[in-house]
Amino acid sequence: MPSLTFLGATEQVTGSCYMIEFEEQRIILECGIIQGESDTNSDNFTVPFDVENVDAVIISHAHLDHSGRLGLLASAGYQGPVYVTRATNSLLPIMLKDAAFLHQKDIEWENKHLRRAGKTLLEPSYTVDDVDQILGQTKALPYGEQKQILPGIKLRFMDAGHIIGSSIVEIWFETQGFSRKLVFSGDLGNSCSPLLPDPDIVENADLLLLESTYGDRDHRPLDETLQEFEDALRTAAEEGGNVLIPSFAVGRTQDLIYRLGQLYQAGRLKQQKVFIDSPMATKVTKVYKDYTHLFNEDDPNFSEAIKEGWENWLPIMSFTQDVEESMALNNITSGAIIIAGSGMCTGGRIRHHLKYNLWREKAHILIVGFQARGTLGRILVDGARQVRILGSDIAVKAQIHTLGGFSAHAGQSQLITWAGRFKKPRPRLYLVHGEREKMEALRTTFHQQLDWEAHLANFRETITF
Repeated sequence: MPSLTFLGATEQVTGSCYMIEFEEQRIILECGIIQGESDTNSDNFTVPFDVENVDAVIISHAHLDHSGRLGLLASAGYQGPVYVTRATNSLLPIMLKDAAFLHQKDIEWENKHLRRAGKTLLEPSYTVDDVDQILGQTKALPYGEQKQILPGIKLRFMDAGHIIGSSIVEIWFETQGFSRKLVFSGDLGNSCSPLLPDPDIVENADLLLLESTYGDRDHRPLDETLQEFEDALRTAAEEGGNVLIPSFAVGRTQDLIYRLGQLYQAGRLKQQKVFIDSPMATKVTKVYKDYTHLFNEDDPNFSEAIKEGWENWLPIMSFTQDVEESMALNNITSGAIIIAGSGMCTGGRIRHHLKYNLWREKAHILIVGFQARGTLGRILVDGARQVRILGSDIAVKAQIHTLGGFSAHAGQSQLITWAGRFKKPRPRLYLVHGEREKMEALRTTFHQQLDWEAHLANFRETITF
């Protein structure tokens, strides 16, 4: 009988990791880092299982809270396969190499202080070379193709509609008349996504792991969100301030380019310049262009426009190429839209732009994604009047806008509707990837609307199915 041990994303949104054991075989489903208040937690630089006994790894999509510890696996000696979708295979080199580079830089910075103090120097937990090794172990599968990955174990990826390459993971376990099926939702996309299709429907399982990032609420209606987006941009243009948008490099930035392009094409975008100030987002945007066949068909004009380049859709957009160009943006005091990482303001170039703009009353900050507890983004959303950024105390006088309708995650009703397609007898249901109160709210809703009991997993809890 298969067993599953919860090794991450229990009562928190990030750090996805599960261990599956069947017939003396062991699979690691997801291997993500913890983001938010635990960003610098040492758990991000260890793996909570014995790598030597792992036979296969499965990753649902490229976001680091699902894939960010893959380099550690190589460092620890893992040499087996890593199964991903084709688009995820294109994104992982960008994501993982950037993370490894930053990790090594952090160690170098820390060692400067340790060396001066005469203390023992640190070694990086993993390197870019480790990332190169693990990337050589990936096995890319197309959506919808069932693949036997180990004796008695089959795998299939279905489209989750969250980012390019994101997947719903289906795993079958079979031996001598025995059959069980596990479904992991991954991160389910918002049905209002402008680029990607709705998540594929899955109808059968014995065990379902369901994300619950927005388990306590639905997103604001899209038309209201788009109106608020346009209103904020127009107000900023009229007042003469900049617009800063902290944005995730994968998915959110590309959605924003699309929405800004819509306004530009309609003659309703008043700003004169849009800057994409994120090396990662620049690379990822190029990858998206290679997978337009995975886009939905709602706007054929868009797909045609970007075949020659995203700038054909939004001609006033430019991608900053280096640090000097990024720093030069701080000299612009009005009329610009600056989209920069990171999406939760935990690092990256957005922190520099916030330092130069948060204290300006005419500046507008647009929060367009989930902000985990402890992040600078969450602190701003919660109404802080002063924050500390890059060693300086900064007054918060800019106007903060929270636009939940842009989320790439399904809202509560969408989660209920998607899961409600499973046929009876319904699978055993565990909620993951959510803060405690959000999972509690979703559990109550499952009980009230579908008479379906949802379980909340504990860290390191093991279940059989």
